[in-house]
Amino acid sequence: MVKVNENYLKLQGSYLFSTIAKKVNAYAASNPDKKIIRLGIGDVTLPLAPVVTDALQKAVEEMGDQKTFRGYAPDLGYDFLRNAIVTNDYRARGCEIEADEIFVSDGAKSDSGNIQEIFALDNRIAVCDPVYPVYVDTNVMAGRTGVFDAATGKWSDVIYMPCTAENGFVPELPASVPDLIYLCFPNNPTGSAITKDRLQEWVDYANQNGSVIIYDAAYEAYISEENVPHSIYECEGARTCAIELHSFSKNAGFTGVRLGYTVVPKDLIRGGVALNGLWARRHGTKYNGAPYIVQRAGEAVYSPEGKKQLADQVAYYMKNAAYIREGLSDAGYTVYGGVNAPYIWLKAPNGMSSWEFFDYLLEKANIVGTPGSGFGPSGETYFRLTAFGQYENTVEAIERIKKL
Repeated sequence: MVKVNENYLKLQGSYLFSTIAKKVNAYAASNPDKKIIRLGIGDVTLPLAPVVTDALQKAVEEMGDQKTFRGYAPDLGYDFLRNAIVTNDYRARGCEIEADEIFVSDGAKSDSGNIQEIFALDNRIAVCDPVYPVYVDTNVMAGRTGVFDAATGKWSDVIYMPCTAENGFVPELPASVPDLIYLCFPNNPTGSAITKDRLQEWVDYANQNGSVIIYDAAYEAYISEENVPHSIYECEGARTCAIELHSFSKNAGFTGVRLGYTVVPKDLIRGGVALNGLWARRHGTKYNGAPYIVQRAGEAVYSPEGKKQLADQVAYYMKNAAYIREGLSDAGYTVYGGVNAPYIWLKAPNGMSSWEFFDYLLEKANIVGTPGSGFGPSGETYFRLTAFGQYENTVEAIERIKKL
């Protein structure tokens, strides 16, 4: 008789954003006259940049010509894209990364969930709290996190690293040493950033203890302050302890196009085994490569025109972030983020829980945000708003909140 993977049954209800969608859809159905402004899910709203659509169209034409048609893509990525990534994302910042250490995929979400497959189940993980749910959920699916305690909202085998206002939403080094450490900076959901000096402490800690850092840099394009690293490989020694995840979704608007990459340095060795080779074996076995037309679009991102057009899009979203941050502050809210990231993290007012505030905003102002408790125990009483909306809707949303 077939048996299911019972680890899936341990997952806590539905995925956070699925729960939000159900609530919002139910409200919209019963209130069809209400204009709902969605500042919850971190999906982009601007269209693809002209340089990207031009590259897509040209690549499609190539695929319709026998002379330039391409079938299966190289499973690790085309050289033209991997070399562009190395030149622009790493060499330009003084990071020694090679093209054969780049693994092109359909996005950072897939890789952040799949990367745990190359590690043994008895490895203990550490996550920031609050945290992007995929990190924990995929480890639960694999059977790595033990027993869930509903009273605390924590898994028994997970080291939770509280990120609070008191520590600037940057975790402290854990006293109990983990094997795998998930870090995301600029952070989703808190919008916080980490300085190079603080990140160097994490690199030193991982090297001293034999841990591996899984570093999610999906929002690095939004960094505006000095001494905030765009890559963990700006830190000395990171090549021997860190795997880095990147996405084209937020910097180039590829949420519907799908493209990302993961960096696994050849110097990263654990148990006498090079993790670069393990990930290459897993990647080649389970993945047939990102489409040629999408990788050509990714290459266009690094052209001079692409850099300018995407910088304009990032500036548009950060204008939204500044408006949200300043408007909520003027209205008396305690607000964080919105400087190096497109997320604003605010304290729910009047002692409300995060879900109570979600319902309040939806019903009283017809605004959708994300309850902080959905990101972990330390997210309770906090709330996330995204700057990825259209500017006019963002302004209207903040004005509605001010009137409450």
